[in-house]
Amino acid sequence: MESNRFGDMLAFISAVKHGSFTAAAAALGLTRSAVGKSVARLEARLGVRLLHRTTRKLAVTDEGLVVFERWVQILDDLDEVDATMAQRRGQPSGILRLTAPLSFGQRHILPVLNAFVKKWPDLQADVWFTDRYVDLIEEGIDVAVRIGGVKDDARILSRTIGGQQFVTCASPQYLADKGVPATPAELAQHDRIFFLSGQRPMPWRFQHAGVLEICDGPGRMNIDSSEALRAAALSGFGLIHLPTYITGNDLRRGDLVEVLEAYRPPADPIRLIYPSKRHLSPRTRAFIDLLVACWEDGVPWEKMS
Repeated sequence: MESNRFGDMLAFISAVKHGSFTAAAAALGLTRSAVGKSVARLEARLGVRLLHRTTRKLAVTDEGLVVFERWVQILDDLDEVDATMAQRRGQPSGILRLTAPLSFGQRHILPVLNAFVKKWPDLQADVWFTDRYVDLIEEGIDVAVRIGGVKDDARILSRTIGGQQFVTCASPQYLADKGVPATPAELAQHDRIFFLSGQRPMPWRFQHAGVLEICDGPGRMNIDSSEALRAAALSGFGLIHLPTYITGNDLRRGDLVEVLEAYRPPADPIRLIYPSKRHLSPRTRAFIDLLVACWEDGVPWEKMS
């Protein structure tokens, strides 16, 4: 391979990922002109146009997309070689790219990740705590935490590591003032706080004797933050429907009281998902093993019976 060809490949890949020569140059520590010349050299060598240039943005051609996907795989393979050598040294290294739901990630992934990064000084972690759907393959994620169902995808492997149990609860003061609902139908008479997802309140699911019941919003208050829902319930505003990894400690202390326990819905699986490469990188494998070990008895700290 010519001495500058690898650099040209990196410049092209960065230009596609960032959508412009300017952003690619900033990411690589190069000039915009250098990135443009790298792409031009590749196009001349391959005899095809890889990018359509406009004054506002870059667009990948069909040929460019084929080249991009293949070269990204080559770089991943090179990373895997580096990771394999690191494994032989017994030291995970490189960048672990991880995503998890916002509240769950902050409460239960971050402490484990903190210990993991401290243990391996050659390791870097890029983390996305977000409730939006992240495509692992397209966004280059090593491992993700998903709650609930997982789409069928031959490119993805999954491992169930725990369960998420939703419970309906409120503060003792609210229940003393407004009464305790005996059935989901009675919730219509109460102040309810719904979680907003994409500007829509998420329905509450209940199940009793095999029969599924749905409680739809909107509620008296609708919030796009699980932590804010919890705070509102603790202040006595109304009823919430949240998983025990958020409310477990409050329920144990009696700061929140569960209602409609007989109508609890089935638990949702908590899974780790990761690309189905032939060999997991040492950093990915080590992190998965650490999470499994930490959660051997279920999600830590806030597991409910």
